[in-house]
Amino acid sequence: MNTEWTLNRLLVQFFKYIMEIEERKLITDEFKGLTYNDMHIIEAIGLDQPKKMSEIAKTMSVTTGTLTRAIDALEKKGYVQRERSRQDKRVVYIRLTECGVLAFRHHEKFHQDMIAFILEQVSDEESKVLRQALERLMGYFRQKYDADAVR
Repeated sequence: MNTEWTLNRLLVQFFKYIMEIEERKLITDEFKGLTYNDMHIIEAIGLDQPKKMSEIAKTMSVTTGTLTRAIDALEKKGYVQRERSRQDKRVVYIRLTECGVLAFRHHEKFHQDMIAFILEQVSDEESKVLRQALERLMGYFRQKYDADAVR
């Protein structure tokens, strides 16, 4: 097997496998009403402060129309709440409810556990090389494909 074929196979399997594991681990009995996409919207909203729909849509690389449908569903499920701006009634902010914060923390813990496990398995030097390689990969994907992303 040549290097290109092996790297392609490993990257494809790696991305697919992480998505499958994340979906299985995130959607527990406590959060069975949520989808994998819902969890990532909750992550994009975050804990800091309410966010505008346009900010969340940009983070998710979707249109605000697409996001509106997802936010409607999350609001019905009790994970988010809409708030109109006091200064400009056209602006709608989204914030996590208490249930949304619990889902956020659940997702965050999954990622923290994953990174802790990886760091336990590699040396400091390997960690540095892995980080640099992943940063270069992200740089490539951003440069090559972000122009096509929805803003």
